[in-house]
Amino acid sequence: MKDKKAINKDLILRERLALQRTVLANQSTFLAFLRTAMYFLIAGLSLRNLLKVENSFLIEIALFVISFVILLLGTLNYFKHKKSISENKKHIGDYQLEYYE
Repeated sequence: MKDKKAINKDLILRERLALQRTVLANQSTFLAFLRTAMYFLIAGLSLRNLLKVENSFLIEIALFVISFVILLLGTLNYFKHKKSISENKKHIGDYQLEYYE
C-alpha cells in the first residue's frame, strides 16, 4: 500500500478563490458591456430632442444598431467565458489524484 501524502488544502482554497474572482470579473465585464449599450441607446433616444440635424433619424438608427450589437457581443462574451469557467471548475480538487496514485 502506498503512503498517502498530505493534501495541500491551501492550494485548493487558493484555486477556488481565484475561480470566484474570475466569475466576478466576468460579471463585471458583462455589466460594462450593458452600461455601454445603454449609453448608446440613450444617445439615440435623445438625439432628436437635442439636435436639429437633417438626417437625425439615420443617426438614431445607427446608434440603436450599435447599442444592440454591443449588447449582443457582451452577452455572447459572458456566456462564452461562463462556459469556460465552469469547464475549468472541475479541475479544482484534482490535486488529490497526485497524492493518491
